[in-house]
Amino acid sequence: MGFEVAVIGAIGIDTNVYLSGSEIDFSVEATFTEVVDCIGQAGGYVCQSLKRLGHEVCFIGYVGSDYFGDHIRETLSAQGIDIAFLGVDPLGTKRSVNIMYKNGERKNFYDGRGAMALKPDAEAIKKYLFGTKLAHVNIVNWSRFLLKPLREAGLVISVDIQDVTDPDDLYREDYVREADVLFFSSTNFRDPTPIISKYLRVRNDRIVICGMGKRGCALGTEHGINFFGPVELDEPVVDTNGAGDSLAAGFLSSYFLEGYTLEESILRGQIAARYCCSKKGVSSDLITKEQLDKTFAGKK
Repeated sequence: MGFEVAVIGAIGIDTNVYLSGSEIDFSVEATFTEVVDCIGQAGGYVCQSLKRLGHEVCFIGYVGSDYFGDHIRETLSAQGIDIAFLGVDPLGTKRSVNIMYKNGERKNFYDGRGAMALKPDAEAIKKYLFGTKLAHVNIVNWSRFLLKPLREAGLVISVDIQDVTDPDDLYREDYVREADVLFFSSTNFRDPTPIISKYLRVRNDRIVICGMGKRGCALGTEHGINFFGPVELDEPVVDTNGAGDSLAAGFLSSYFLEGYTLEESILRGQIAARYCCSKKGVSSDLITKEQLDKTFAGKK
């Protein structure tokens, strides 16, 4: 039977601390601010985003046997996301603390708990995903053990390698090699062209997408590299958490599951990302299919 898409990777609780000023005043002990908790991290945003876009989604990952893990299980189940392979991390549920600046940018402090030691049951997951079309994989360490089984099962493999600092990074090597669709952020590079070109040399039969924030988006294929300007919406940017994940969800949903062209799918992904940036710490209130279709019709 299978699902339309499997999301595989990190999920946990994000604690977002919104600064009232432009910087932290370290000369004082206490600072009054706004603090918001939500289900976050790459897997948390993508699986909820794809569900909001109307797709049959399963999530494969780990949470702790704790309050936060129970909350995540209950929330995903209530949304209709299948969590049959949401396992238990003995070290607890992952956490992120994000210091949020007034322009929506952040400094992230991530606690991955037992991510480096966990190892999934690859054969059981391979059987579970029989008939599933697409897998979107985050680069939490244990997910690398599923890359070959996903390939053997015939799924299209999408991978987000996130904020690359070195395109030859050994940690990301197998993800880069196996991905049919490769997402990354340009946050550490002004011009992503050399990196996109390198990833296309590894495999030219793939799609490479670079999120460039307020500068827009880049798309690389065997036919070349194209740049797309940013999408503007009426609502201001207040929180960039989940923007790259929403870009991925919007693109994958549109291109692989709904039959839009590459260029149309890029635009729809950008709309989803920009909409996400207008929300403060609410990963369960991402753009819906109806909202995306309406906004897309007005932007074409």
